[in-house]
Amino acid sequence: MSSLTAFVRLDNAKTTLIFDCQGRMPTLIYYGQQLNNATTTDMLALLNTRQEAKCAPVIEPPISLVPTHGEGVTGSPGLEISGDADQWSAGFTLSDIEQTDTSLTFTAVDADRQMQLVTRVVLDAETTVATFTSSIQNQGESTLQLNYLNAASLALPTTMSKIKSFEGRWSNEFQTADHDLFFGSYVRENRRGKTSHDTFPGLIAFANGTGELVGECFGFHLGASANHKFRAEMMADGRSYVQFGELLFPGEVTLDAGESYTSPVLYAGFGDAGFSSLSQQFHNFIRSNVLTHSADITSAQHKPRPVHYNTWEGIYFDHDEVTLKALADKVAPLGIERFVLDDGWFKGRRNDKAGLGDWTVDEAIYPEGLDGLIDHVTDKGMEFGIWFEPEMVNPDSDLYRAHPEWALHTKNNPHVPFRNQYVLDLTNPEVVEYLYKVITDVLSTYPKISYIKWDMNRDVNHPGNLQGKPAMHGQMAALYTLIDRVKAAHPGIEIESCCSGGGRVDLGILPHTDRFWTSDSNDALDRLYIQRGFSYFFPSEVMGAHVGPRDCHITGRNLPIEIRSAVSMFGHMGIEMDPRELTEHEQDTLKSAISLYKKYRHITHGGDLYRMDDDGLNVKFGYVSKDKAEGIFAYNSVKETGRTTPSRFYFAGLDADKSYTLERVWPGTLKEYSPSILQKTDGQVFSGEALMKYGMQMPVLFPQTSLIYTVKAV
Repeated sequence: MSSLTAFVRLDNAKTTLIFDCQGRMPTLIYYGQQLNNATTTDMLALLNTRQEAKCAPVIEPPISLVPTHGEGVTGSPGLEISGDADQWSAGFTLSDIEQTDTSLTFTAVDADRQMQLVTRVVLDAETTVATFTSSIQNQGESTLQLNYLNAASLALPTTMSKIKSFEGRWSNEFQTADHDLFFGSYVRENRRGKTSHDTFPGLIAFANGTGELVGECFGFHLGASANHKFRAEMMADGRSYVQFGELLFPGEVTLDAGESYTSPVLYAGFGDAGFSSLSQQFHNFIRSNVLTHSADITSAQHKPRPVHYNTWEGIYFDHDEVTLKALADKVAPLGIERFVLDDGWFKGRRNDKAGLGDWTVDEAIYPEGLDGLIDHVTDKGMEFGIWFEPEMVNPDSDLYRAHPEWALHTKNNPHVPFRNQYVLDLTNPEVVEYLYKVITDVLSTYPKISYIKWDMNRDVNHPGNLQGKPAMHGQMAALYTLIDRVKAAHPGIEIESCCSGGGRVDLGILPHTDRFWTSDSNDALDRLYIQRGFSYFFPSEVMGAHVGPRDCHITGRNLPIEIRSAVSMFGHMGIEMDPRELTEHEQDTLKSAISLYKKYRHITHGGDLYRMDDDGLNVKFGYVSKDKAEGIFAYNSVKETGRTTPSRFYFAGLDADKSYTLERVWPGTLKEYSPSILQKTDGQVFSGEALMKYGMQMPVLFPQTSLIYTVKAV
């Protein structure tokens, strides 16, 4: 249908979005719980009446989906563009609205400046998640320089007084920090050429008093895998909004006659029962709409996520076929389902100083190729995966010696040293064709390889291509296309997005891949908070989580096998260590943990997540099946309580009217100071109401202890 009405509305069973189209451009005036038919748009418009304020415009410039200078906006414009005339002051007029049951397409034109602006909104049929994209087209003859186009600017309800941001560093990603929404702008910009460890493109706005299980909140995430910027601003007139878009370098996007640019996708969601309810909406959306790019029944979306063994922290670059076969012999009996050969298998790769770009099997290490190792692994019932870092090149490589011009660089600026490697220019078709050939040659030579760990290990400091133009926008488009081509050439191949751990975790790359490596830190205590932050937007089945060595290689912390295993069970589980060092007790514990993961991964990878509020002492959460018939809950003691006994554990997400059998399933044995509740509750039946409202007294535990409970309806 096509219409130009004063208001347009999108609804599903959970959510309503209403846009005011009375002005020149559409403005979001309501996003939240579904409104009933008795509440009309005219009512909302009347209740939204704002008067002329003292020493202020008679009519306030709106916070439209793409605010422009032409509208007189005094906040941050959603479009920054210039040309040989006054295109910088573009002012659009809505010319068409196309609506379906789940989508809206707003088309606006600036006939004087010969530009067309299209904003598309899609409301998911089953969740509160809506997506926003904006496109600008040059309909004139002269070239335009695009500096910025937001995916959308979205007005916030006045009840949203706080924001939750995400920050961190390498090996300590997804740390959260809460801030008051203040008069002015909270702005984050990322120029690292990857999503980054420190500036994740996500933000949560919430009302005062909101916690994990109570209160209203909105989540926003830009599906951009490189440079981005976003802001949350409170204006002097009291209105607040968020704005997300790709960060473009000067001259990065030029639009010749007829050319257009489309922003990355902004994903927005709403939760009415705390942050956990918001996370559930994003998780369900991703499961239904993002992890569907492969119809192959063998793909990761249609089979249980297999337990990994990754060789990296076990042997690093010390590759030897006899050793690797011995590792396979050790891990297979533990229940490992996939063996991943990490960095060090290709030509000249004895350390991180050489070899990147030369993607052929190193004959000095594997004189007969990889067939012997692969057959040994697969004969033991495990899948075989392999590591690539296709976007990078070492100066000490045959590839760089032959083609130094293939590396991104800028004239007369020396490369910034970073892990002994440079970044290849994927905007150069020759580079992409080379990478496609060498990757697919390996996969064709070894057809039993079913998994790629695709790594990216440095910032892009000088993103200049052969034409001297900044290249990150084109770099990401080329990367997505390359990954898709590799997958199309080898149906069923699964790909993990790794970027020194969690440096490229976003909904731009995930539609093309299957799993994230969440962090290079396998320290279980660090991981509790890293994985907690990750879970605000992403479901656990795409969260790589490995049991690392007893002495963590990054933090040096020595942790018991029980807590290392317990933390890994709640992601896409794996182990990453030298298994020859395991004691008999550690082997038995790992085997039990892997068995428990397999038994309950249908819930952790398909159920609803309920996080409990952080008290600074414990990390607590649980997963409950959609039918509320069963669940699995974790209580992780991090610090000793300042009181003689800990507080209670309140279960969440259960059916208050159902009765549940309560079982402690982890750890198998636990040394205690004195008899406790642990000896009394196992196998007992409790109402869901009692477990949630009254809670369970927790025993006195040593710090760094995890308890895992299951509930099953009777």
